[in-house]
Amino acid sequence: TRRSAPRPCTMLPLLLLLLAAAHGLQELSYEPTLTEHKMSGRITASTFVLEQPRCVFNNTTIETTTSIWLVVAEAAASVSFTNSVQPGLPQWAFQNFPTNTSAYLTLNATILNYPCPKNTPDITVLRVGSETSCAKNTAVPTCNGPLPGPGPYKVKFLALNGTEPVAETQWSKPITLRTAQQPPSSPGAGGKRSAEMIAITSILSILLAVLLAGLVATLAFSGSDPCGRGGIFKPEVASVRRYNTHHVYDQPAARL
Repeated sequence: TRRSAPRPCTMLPLLLLLLAAAHGLQELSYEPTLTEHKMSGRITASTFVLEQPRCVFNNTTIETTTSIWLVVAEAAASVSFTNSVQPGLPQWAFQNFPTNTSAYLTLNATILNYPCPKNTPDITVLRVGSETSCAKNTAVPTCNGPLPGPGPYKVKFLALNGTEPVAETQWSKPITLRTAQQPPSSPGAGGKRSAEMIAITSILSILLAVLLAGLVATLAFSGSDPCGRGGIFKPEVASVRRYNTHHVYDQPAARL
């Protein structure tokens, strides 16, 4: 029997492996993960927090001048991502993600930024999506801008000597961001809420009317006089008449 030729789809992983070997690409078993620290904003609507890749890149094979980039991609597009990238070009710019590009490079660092070993009490994290000032500035294509939607996303670290990839980590598991909770918009829920608000408003209006009527009656009663006199209070004017007592003037000094 005659053997069939290998299908192109089965040859693609082998070709990628051979290409990586030809370029001396170091495949690392490390998989980026979300931080395990209990911190606020670990995952938000536009950001997430990763653990730094400490003790991941081997300083015997990677130079101190080697650029270590974080690659952020749509989860579905990560399988077709090529490591032959040039950071700073429009096709890998954050401002074009995800409309005109399925991935971008950001958070440029070197091996000196990820020293090994790390101190146990240190919180060594990277917040992806934290820069808002450069989000629309095309002059900063490697901006670490807010993520445009809930995702899901995948990330990996890629080390480049110029434009030549020398090491890469595995892709992370899919990361889905939070979404804002929308209030219920069904007609039934809205109608029930409207009826309750109308009832509460009616009761409060009646109570307010009763209170005002009582206040007016109180003011009218206190300001009126049952004998028909005016209701305005006037202070009484007291008059004191002088009387001469009829005493016997038995003392000469009393006549003065």
